[in-house]
Amino acid sequence: MSYTNIQVAHDAGIATITLNRPDKRNAISFELIQDLLAAFEEVADSCARVLVLTGAGNAFCSGMDLENLKALIDRTPEQSLADSQIMAILFRTLYDFPKPTIAAVNGAAIAGGTGLATLCDFTVAVPDAKFGYTEVRIGFVPAIVSTFLLRQVGEKIARDLLLTGRLFDAQEGLRIGLITEIVPADALMKRTAELAGQLMENSPGSLLYTKRLLSKSARAQMDAQIDAAVRENAAIRSTPDFREGVTSFLEKRKPKWSSQG
Repeated sequence: MSYTNIQVAHDAGIATITLNRPDKRNAISFELIQDLLAAFEEVADSCARVLVLTGAGNAFCSGMDLENLKALIDRTPEQSLADSQIMAILFRTLYDFPKPTIAAVNGAAIAGGTGLATLCDFTVAVPDAKFGYTEVRIGFVPAIVSTFLLRQVGEKIARDLLLTGRLFDAQEGLRIGLITEIVPADALMKRTAELAGQLMENSPGSLLYTKRLLSKSARAQMDAQIDAAVRENAAIRSTPDFREGVTSFLEKRKPKWSSQG
């Protein structure tokens, strides 16, 4: 298939999806989401044994595209709900992907980029990679990703990361369990290939069944949580804080919050 915002390569059982908007630091756009969903389907149906997700240039994924972020201000409630549902589908598709997944994090992975990086089965990052669930800093809510984060790191750490919106480095990500391994930048793809090779030594059927079992064990609870998260994600977009947060971010100034919470 032909894609506009990503590249897909197949080599010796490894399918590599590269977010390919280096001039935008691989920011998430509506079009990028559609490309990713189509590429996930392509890889799932292919003979590839392992999926690798990485970014072109010096960033993995810097969060939402600024033009798309600006457009969210004027979306109708119905459009906001549809946008939230698509984002939930993207994250859930990656989380439930039937084949082992590896994120090769070559640089900053912020907001939705942190979600993409840490929802893979393995997250291999360079030492200077940065992460953060920064949504609260612009009047947004990290609703959908919070469902997964709570399962990954526990409530206390999740509250810290989600409520402060602070950035954290690869070393902290490793300590709290969001990062699998830190490797030098010049060894990132080599180490990723080695890990993929290790996975491909295992039974393909066993990997498929094991991943399916892991997904099933959480499905009922996650379905309810994600449904609620989608509604919260859509609802926040109609608030004055969201409009002010996005506007101030685009104007590169401090926000002037009007709500009292």
